[in-house]
Amino acid sequence: MRMKTREIKIGNVSIGGNHPIAIQSMTNTRTQDVEATVAQILRLERAGCQIVRCTVPDMEAARAFSEIKKQIHIPLVADIHFDYRLAIAAMENGADKIRINPGNIGSAEHLKAVVEAARERGIPIRVGVNSGSLEKELVEKYGGVTAEGLVESALDKVRMIEEYGYQNLVISIKSSDVLMCVRAHELISTQTDYPLHVGITEAGTVQSGNIKSAIGLGLILHQGIGDTIRVSLTGDPAEEIRSAKQILRTLGLRKGGIEVVSCPTCGRTSIDLISLANQVETMVEEFPLDIKVAVMGCVVNGPGEAREADLGICGGKGEGLIIRHGEVVRRVPEEHLLDALRYELEHWETKNQYDVTGGRKE
Repeated sequence: MRMKTREIKIGNVSIGGNHPIAIQSMTNTRTQDVEATVAQILRLERAGCQIVRCTVPDMEAARAFSEIKKQIHIPLVADIHFDYRLAIAAMENGADKIRINPGNIGSAEHLKAVVEAARERGIPIRVGVNSGSLEKELVEKYGGVTAEGLVESALDKVRMIEEYGYQNLVISIKSSDVLMCVRAHELISTQTDYPLHVGITEAGTVQSGNIKSAIGLGLILHQGIGDTIRVSLTGDPAEEIRSAKQILRTLGLRKGGIEVVSCPTCGRTSIDLISLANQVETMVEEFPLDIKVAVMGCVVNGPGEAREADLGICGGKGEGLIIRHGEVVRRVPEEHLLDALRYELEHWETKNQYDVTGGRKE
């Protein structure tokens, strides 16, 4: 059961309330380079990204938001540090949300100016706190960087904005320490009903970052905590989207898209299963089907192991099997196995109406 948070609208995407968890990523292009930034965002959209954040290091980047917005289809978030004028300029140029740390935005007057600009446009503010920038006094109070310190810091920043009568807020508290991050989310979820953006910051490369994110996000989301997520990886941002989708599907929090399962290989494997499984995983992204596809390495155990999948392929010596709902429906030459799978996917909705004997399924 997901914890109920207040509903917040970010452009054309609503979060909190009963809305599904939204997937977010961040561009790694220079925001000032409109062409490159737009190209990357469109690629992220195709991968399944629902909210995208861009850094705003200077006024040129803030002004670039105007052109970027015209060419994309998902909400655009401005990432702001230190200079309150950049936050206001980004909103003037179409930002759907801004991410700030009220503690480093400047004076109270500067923060008030940002809040007023957001209020005029109905733009939500994401209050972001990271373990790496926790205030010295809180580090001293708690004897180091702790989950309790992160929560106190975040709620202090929220109150700074609430003092100006603005509550259109999202909170994020991130740490590269997985268990600290989990604990911080457990604590803050009992103290506020603002939507929470969750992620493990500085998680690492695609390999190590995926492991840390899967564990951390899995523990947080499984408790019903979280309204938007980002899998932070040192790599292609599109990898973040693929990983986020897989985490949500694994937890039963998202449906749609093809799930690929494959055997771990053994001495009976007589085909290049590793290459085949990777090709299948890439190919299925093209198909908007909510099914499970199994990729198996031998005809001995393959048909049985693929029984729980909707569709499966098994490799053998010189030939492969196509399996539908646990039944072998045809044999194909090994070199045509991938093409045969593509054919099955292209015609899935039609073929799935019939059983293997040709009779219409009930």
